Amino acid sequence: MRSIIKWISKSRPALLTLAGALLVTSGMLLPSSAEATSRIKDIADVEGIRENQLIGYGLVVGLDGTGDSLNNAPFTLQSLTSMLERLGVNTRDTDLNTDNVAAVMVTANLPAFAPQGTRIDVTVSALGDSESLQGGTLLVTPLMGADGEVYAVSQGPVAVGGFSAGGDAASVTRGVPTNGRISNGAIVEREIKFEMADLGLLRLALRNPDLTTARRIASAINAFLGRSTATAQNPTTVELTIPANYRGTAVDLLTDIEQLRVEP
Repeated sequence: MRSIIKWISKSRPALLTLAGALLVTSGMLLPSSAEATSRIKDIADVEGIRENQLIGYGLVVGLDGTGDSLNNAPFTLQSLTSMLERLGVNTRDTDLNTDNVAAVMVTANLPAFAPQGTRIDVTVSALGDSESLQGGTLLVTPLMGADGEVYAVSQGPVAVGGFSAGGDAASVTRGVPTNGRISNGAIVEREIKFEMADLGLLRLALRNPDLTTARRIASAINAFLGRSTATAQNPTTVELTIPANYRGTAVDLLTDIEQLRVEP
């Protein structure tokens, strides 16, 4: 018995170290409550606050012989002729034969609340039989929304990720040389109006529809506000009536509730 007690006393530091290691390991394996929950802002969006798609038609010039064949792409010829006429150059009776121009479609996403003067990225895609947009420059191109209004104007050198090269015996293509981007290539000219201060009702849209999550979000909001103002309408939507003390300050309300944590 004395030998056992003596062994325990000698091994006590090692046993304490082992016990501590086991506690740390078990703590790492067991998920904490913070890890099992998500912020409302990470699992739901405010209905009406989203990006808007823009589209435009333009010309890319300065290509090294890789542009559209004007005989096969009549829209490129018409666009080139119209552009030159607007600049005071009459080419109606001239047989244009250039392969340094390509007709392109320009697309972009307009962020919510983007003010006038903000720069956004654009994607440029060949519309005709151009072989590559490498080295080209997009001329001024208005970008329109679904309502037909111009919201941004794009222009600038096109950056292409792919390339195409060839000779008499073989050719090689890597990536997509007929598609490129212009970083910060468009300037927002018109803002999309959305007055949050005047809202009396907010709707949260779940990114992954689920009845349980929708009800938990409504319960978390009601518990925070201390009153029943939020209800789960369906697996996707939680409707929130803005309380009187938050009227005119919907931004403050969203700032408060988007940090609330719920278990998805």
